[in-house]
Amino acid sequence: MTRYSLEELRQRYVIEGRPLEASLEEILRADMRAGVRSILAAIEKRRFENRSEGQRLRKMLRFETLLWNEGQEAIAGVDEAGMSPLAGPVAAAAVILKPGTRITGIDDSKKLDANAREELAIEIKEKAVSWSVAFVEVEEIDTINIYWAGILAMRRAVEGLGVTPQHLLIDAKRLKDIPQQAIIKGDAKSASIAAASILAKVSRDALMRTLDRRHPGYGFADHKGYPVRAHYAALAELGACDAHRRSFGPVREVLGLPPLPPWPSPSERASALSGRED
Repeated sequence: MTRYSLEELRQRYVIEGRPLEASLEEILRADMRAGVRSILAAIEKRRFENRSEGQRLRKMLRFETLLWNEGQEAIAGVDEAGMSPLAGPVAAAAVILKPGTRITGIDDSKKLDANAREELAIEIKEKAVSWSVAFVEVEEIDTINIYWAGILAMRRAVEGLGVTPQHLLIDAKRLKDIPQQAIIKGDAKSASIAAASILAKVSRDALMRTLDRRHPGYGFADHKGYPVRAHYAALAELGACDAHRRSFGPVREVLGLPPLPPWPSPSERASALSGRED
């Protein structure tokens, strides 16, 4: 028997999640009461989940770990948010994590709810060696098109870091002049890119809430400018505001403007990028 009641054991080792001392665990495993069995089962479940999360995080750090092992510590993950909305800027973030950094729950920002993103953003900023968020405004998007706006936002985010990165990990894009690796769906495969995707998304969402107060009626705080049914309805009723991207088809249609030529194909964009300064 232990000096703790069942309720105290449950509070300490299940609810609070404290580590269970080996000596106490030995005593509990000899106790056949149903309440003790339930507590031990809950502890085992938590251990299993922690092991699974640890394995997932090690996998999320495999790109970074290879570079860290080569002696490159300043590895920046880069990602953008807000490419497809009809309104608001494009955001991008760059994040340099310390070697071996563990941030439980970090993942592609699209897989996380708003509260989880907000909490993770705080932890990312606390644990990062350096981080930066940058925007490309609507007027710039309409001038250079959304593809180049995304590239420019990432370039600005990298340039805003307080530490010069030795290598970049980027979600399926490329910036000039810096050693890098483009990873398709990188925000689900690299912890650094996932961290950048979270900061970019959280920062852009906050800005869209500000635009919602500035331009009431469009629902920017809810849909963040994305092309959803409520946004189309608001556009039809209110017309376009200053926050809308004039280079996007649905906005041009509301304004009575002719459609723009289609974007270049991926191969044409890659060819153009190889000869263009970002």
